[in-house]
Amino acid sequence: MRVVHEPAGGDEQRVLATDVEVADSTLAQAKGLMFRESVPEDFALVMDFQEGLLFGGPSWQTVHMLFVPEPIDVVWLVDDEIGKTARLSPWTGVGVAKANRIIEFPAGGVDGVAVGDVVRTVED
Repeated sequence: MRVVHEPAGGDEQRVLATDVEVADSTLAQAKGLMFRESVPEDFALVMDFQEGLLFGGPSWQTVHMLFVPEPIDVVWLVDDEIGKTARLSPWTGVGVAKANRIIEFPAGGVDGVAVGDVVRTVED
C-alpha cells in the first residue's frame, strides 16, 4: 500500500509513503504512534473513522502527542480531501478537525501538501 498526494492544481501526483500501517481497531487508533522510539522516513499510519452517529458526516477527530517523542505531520481528510494539516510537537502537541480519515507521517512527510489537495491510499 502507498499514500499518494494529488495537488488540487492538477500537478503530477507524488508518493508520500510506501511503508503504510492501518490502525484498524479502536485500540490501535487510540495508541497511534505512542511509545515508538522513532518513525521511519517513508512511513504513514492511516486511521479510518465512521460517520457521526447523530448528524451524519465526518465527526471531530483529535490527535494528541502524549508519549510520542518526535514531531509528526498529520492530515485530516474528508473523502480523501485535506481539510487540515498540522505539525505536532512531541509530548504536548494537540490537533483537532472534522475528518473521516487521519494519516500521520514523520515530520516533513507532508511538506508541499495543502488544504483542498487529495491524499489517498493505493493498493500495490
